[in-house]
Amino acid sequence: MTEPAVTLTDYGLTLLCAVLAWRAGSTVRAELRPWAIGLFAGSGAAALFGGTVHGFFGDATTLGYRVLWPATILAVGTTGLAAWGLGARVGGISAGGRRLTRIVLAAFVAWVALVLAGQQAFVMAIVFYLPAVIYLTVRFARLYRRGPTPSRREALIGFGLTFAAAAIQQLQIPIHPVWFDHNALYHVVQAVAFVLLFRGVSGE
Repeated sequence: MTEPAVTLTDYGLTLLCAVLAWRAGSTVRAELRPWAIGLFAGSGAAALFGGTVHGFFGDATTLGYRVLWPATILAVGTTGLAAWGLGARVGGISAGGRRLTRIVLAAFVAWVALVLAGQQAFVMAIVFYLPAVIYLTVRFARLYRRGPTPSRREALIGFGLTFAAAAIQQLQIPIHPVWFDHNALYHVVQAVAFVLLFRGVSGE
């Protein structure tokens, strides 16, 4: 295992997201349920594939890398799709929300085609995922402004931690440069964020 802290924290995220996706099946209201499950299941799959790449297939010439890296990108994109769908439905679905869902689905199909055609830099994942998370954050912020509930507050804190985790990763802020680097710290902060997001979505 070449990056044990990164790999093990990724696998921890996978387990956490699997539990949250399973619990979403019974705690999240029906209109939001498939999108919430997709959000956590996609995140867990991305962590599983990405952690395996970091731990065992860092060499881009290996078959494992060539299979698992694009799978990681696609899993992140699937998480973004779920975030778009969830954002269109929190607080109630409208005609505009349904139109947005159709547009995003079409964009997702085109995006998947680009990834499968070889566009597999990590920025491809960010391009589809980041706008979705921003949109979902804005939707929860508007809901909180209309009716400040504890679950909406927890969701907003979770989004804040998600952006903080991304900053930790991009700025490469470690606890230890070798034994617990910025990627491992990112996973830990993101784990807390996922729990808060689950509580926020379950309360809607």
